[in-house]
Amino acid sequence: MDHICRYNSPLGTLYLRSDGTALTGLSPVRSDGIVGNLPVFSEVQVWLDAYFRGDAPDPRELPLSPKGTAFQQAVWARLLTIPYGHSLTYGDIAKAIGNSRACQAVGQAVGRNPIGIIIPCHRVLGAGRQLTGFAWGTEKKKWLLRHEGVDYNDHP
Repeated sequence: MDHICRYNSPLGTLYLRSDGTALTGLSPVRSDGIVGNLPVFSEVQVWLDAYFRGDAPDPRELPLSPKGTAFQQAVWARLLTIPYGHSLTYGDIAKAIGNSRACQAVGQAVGRNPIGIIIPCHRVLGAGRQLTGFAWGTEKKKWLLRHEGVDYNDHP
């Protein structure tokens, strides 16, 4: 069974999930698990505190273990390289992983990202830098983008 931990953020309560060693989930939706305080939770909380202060901590320094297909893993790995305050489009990511026609599949993988904020799916925009959907809701995506100073097109 997974372990879970609660984190109070400017976006509301977030739930961290771990397999006991690495972070496997970060979401505003609580999941079942053993409530506990693991070293990985402490690391992630320090990272989140820095992020919400406006620092740009490197997510690749955290022990992350998102569960997904090989394609999803490739997309999430590319998301981890998007710097704080920057963004890419679905098309940019499709090209970067070697399949420029996979924009829709990239969008589906981005939408299934289990470790929000840290694997920064909120930094992915549609063509023309257009704001697109977000599993946590568009208002939370807008908040995260504004927090990082990312420009986006809010109107079609």
